[in-house]
Amino acid sequence: MTNRRNFIKSAGLATAAVGLGLPQLSFSMKKEELFKISLAEWSLNKPLFAGKMNHLDFAIEAKKHGIDAVEYVNQFFKDKATDKSYLQEMKTRAEGEGVTSVLIMIDGEGQLGAATSAERAETVEKHKKWVEAAKFLGCHAIRVNAYTSVPYSTDPKLEKQAIDVCSSTLRRICQFANDFDIDVIVENHGGYSSNGKWLARLIKETGHRRAGTLPDFGNFQLNKVGDKIFSYD
Repeated sequence: MTNRRNFIKSAGLATAAVGLGLPQLSFSMKKEELFKISLAEWSLNKPLFAGKMNHLDFAIEAKKHGIDAVEYVNQFFKDKATDKSYLQEMKTRAEGEGVTSVLIMIDGEGQLGAATSAERAETVEKHKKWVEAAKFLGCHAIRVNAYTSVPYSTDPKLEKQAIDVCSSTLRRICQFANDFDIDVIVENHGGYSSNGKWLARLIKETGHRRAGTLPDFGNFQLNKVGDKIFSYD
């Protein structure tokens, strides 16, 4: 009966969040609750981009709706990764609300599978500041994208080539993040990464304990055998 009551309470909260226009929710288990909800900042991208909401108020807004864990998106504080006073304000506001900072979603910092070794090295360097920011905020991970210049194909040779270039870059980011106790997780965001088998092979090939995945279950490939039909969220 207790578990049922907790489930109804948690499910009701999730439904309410969707009704508020907050569809991207992630869940983790906790002994006293069936589901623990963490709010992705992208769920509020419209008011943030429109200037109707301040990024610094994200944790406060989440708490208003009974959500006590948040996932930041770097696009909303892109020039603040090394600004310790700004990061401290983020941390202070989250802690003041009793909100846990879970991770930072990283976009626009270069391709893991960029065309040249120099570009891939630059991608590693650009991600380092976000690893450090995640550690400062108390997060456990950063989310990266496995984009690559290798043309999308079902040709096994091109799939392997994409894995080779992406895994080498991901491994180097993981090696840096390991010293900060930060995991580096890949979300399935189209192209090769939305092929579950390819993504699993990427993590295996990376071969680092900090490498993992952040599955968006509505964003994997839908493949109709014979017709090669793919669908992306």
